[in-house]
Amino acid sequence: MKENAERVVQMRGVTKTFGAVRAVDGIDVEIRRGETVALLGPNGAGKTTSISMLLGLLKPTAGTVAVFGQSPEQAIKHSLIGAMLQEGKLMSGVRVGEFLDFVRSLHPAPLSKEKLMDLASLGEIEHRRVDRLSGGQTQRVRFAMAIAGNPQLLLLDEPTAAMDVEARRDFWTSMHAYAAEGHTILFATHYLEEAETSASRLIIIARGHVIADGTVPEIQARYGEPRVTFTLQEEGAKGFEQFPGVHRVEVVDQHVTLHTSNPDATARALVASAIPWKDLEVKSTDLEETFIKLVHNGKGEQA
Repeated sequence: MKENAERVVQMRGVTKTFGAVRAVDGIDVEIRRGETVALLGPNGAGKTTSISMLLGLLKPTAGTVAVFGQSPEQAIKHSLIGAMLQEGKLMSGVRVGEFLDFVRSLHPAPLSKEKLMDLASLGEIEHRRVDRLSGGQTQRVRFAMAIAGNPQLLLLDEPTAAMDVEARRDFWTSMHAYAAEGHTILFATHYLEEAETSASRLIIIARGHVIADGTVPEIQARYGEPRVTFTLQEEGAKGFEQFPGVHRVEVVDQHVTLHTSNPDATARALVASAIPWKDLEVKSTDLEETFIKLVHNGKGEQA
């Protein structure tokens, strides 16, 4: 029972079609309490459709969706879910504080106004009209709207799309403060750096499938491509293809890159060889390279 209680999101064999288009194709996802999960994928991968099904805005064509062991509609009814979506306008003509008072009144046990304003960093614009806010300020108000009911699960769809670098940083500072209180967060983003620094786990989808699921180090270890690089001190050295683990060799002038499945064994073979070298480094592909490789090749969990 305790294990079940820790499950916040369960999607089993979830498919969603729109006519002949299969936007989501057999997704299996489980998210536990306290996780901050980034949902990554190219445009059209099924990210927004998946979030919409978790909110009960769309019904799956096949499979099951459960949030806190109940339907999304029931979880919404009990203010267990908060959402910040790409689309949706705020009420024009009202001031920020007045708007949030109204939103708070819709929930049975909302956050206090003081805490809400503090978490969303809205104190300086409390008396400003919502239709006179910058893009970043509007996103902060929408964030406050999403957490007003103190939801246990927060769903965010491209939450920092309209923000500059400073506003994005401030937003994630607020988000980390909210997550630190034990809340569960699932956010879709195109910013890989944002996912890498803010999420405890990544789920990468492409063409409606989950193609990778794990922490950044786990995904890079599983799908990345380690490299051993060094500089030759003499011309003409060769035979690198024979080193253990090496499956591709690149030589540019005197600089050598060995793409290998076993960087430790490759490096040991180089050290034991008679080849004169310097500036040895063992590198791994960064998240962007790994992401592009996964999405382009369509490889991963369901490949």
